[in-house]
Amino acid sequence: MDQDVHAKRTPLYDWHVGHGGRMVEFGGWELPVQYDAGIVAEHLQVRAKAGLFDVSHMGKIMVSGPGAKPLVQWLITNDVDRYGPGQALYSPMCWPSGGVVDDLLVYPLGPEQFLLVVNAANTDKDLDWISQEAQRYDSVAVENITASYAQAALQGPLAASILQRLTDFPLESLGSYEFADGVEVAGISCLVSRTGYTGEDGFEIYLPAGQGEQFWEALVAAAKPGELLPCGLGARDTLRFEARMPLYGQELDDETTPLEAGLGRFVRLDKPAFSGREALQAEKAGGLRKKLAGFRMVDRGIARHGYRVFHDGQPVGIVTSGSFAPSVGQNLGLAYLPPALTELGTTVYVEVRGKPLAAEIIRTPFYRPAPPGLRSQAGITNPYRRSTRHDSQ
Repeated sequence: MDQDVHAKRTPLYDWHVGHGGRMVEFGGWELPVQYDAGIVAEHLQVRAKAGLFDVSHMGKIMVSGPGAKPLVQWLITNDVDRYGPGQALYSPMCWPSGGVVDDLLVYPLGPEQFLLVVNAANTDKDLDWISQEAQRYDSVAVENITASYAQAALQGPLAASILQRLTDFPLESLGSYEFADGVEVAGISCLVSRTGYTGEDGFEIYLPAGQGEQFWEALVAAAKPGELLPCGLGARDTLRFEARMPLYGQELDDETTPLEAGLGRFVRLDKPAFSGREALQAEKAGGLRKKLAGFRMVDRGIARHGYRVFHDGQPVGIVTSGSFAPSVGQNLGLAYLPPALTELGTTVYVEVRGKPLAAEIIRTPFYRPAPPGLRSQAGITNPYRRSTRHDSQ
């Protein structure tokens, strides 16, 4: 296949094909949607033990130079000054209108060097926006380094123990959303970050693209039988959905603000200036026009992205994500609704194949990990609440 014409391939493409990965196009890349075990089995493996994801398609943009920090501070709604060395931060990045350009991770690699990890499908758009805004500042360079790096996500309660077998670096020294650069894992120099997109403990590891397959094989070999499964996009989506982590193009887009998406804790309106600040200040003062809410299907049926939501016979919103949630055993969904209809216990109706089916507004996230020893108790009724970057407000 000619990659100049067709979708791009990660450094692990041949491994996926050789090990039963069912390849699909996603964000301009050919990626496995699942392996032979299937989406539900992969999902439950991550919740109970560990799963390994190829996320090399995620966009990686390096911002460097004396103007790097002022530029990053202007671009994101979060505040770099609130985070110390070795701390990664999650943030929306907004247009002047307050709509979301993208949501991203920021790695401060030094006082004049920042790695921005963005959504794959948005990489070109983000690069254009960042490069345009960089003209505000002197001595700053913006470079797309996506192709130079492989990226793996090792997720689940056994992630730390498996990864520790390949490194002398004390992984317990990394807290949630902390990272270390130059860590030798399986003989390869890596950036190791205690982050993820599943709602579980885990790590995202960045390394040179040419050593991607060597690293992946070493991780698979380090796991004991039954501890680890390779996982695809299908399980990644159901896992992030249960944890209420937004997906750009569904929960987030150019017309939706981070306040509407329930990401207000990542919007630092006390910062002197950032793109979208005035619009978000006005929205907070004047009230939200819509709000992201979670629901469970009362009637039998599955809500899907784009389905209409009704109340008193009138259309009131749109489903952003919906699925059977394997960890919870229920058909669940997320939808943007008028704030008055997002109170817990409210009944709305989702139009499924032309038929209105009852749904009840419930608390999110739908899934919260249980402490060790109580894994079987995890679910929507579990009082244990692990802090994640996308917890509802």
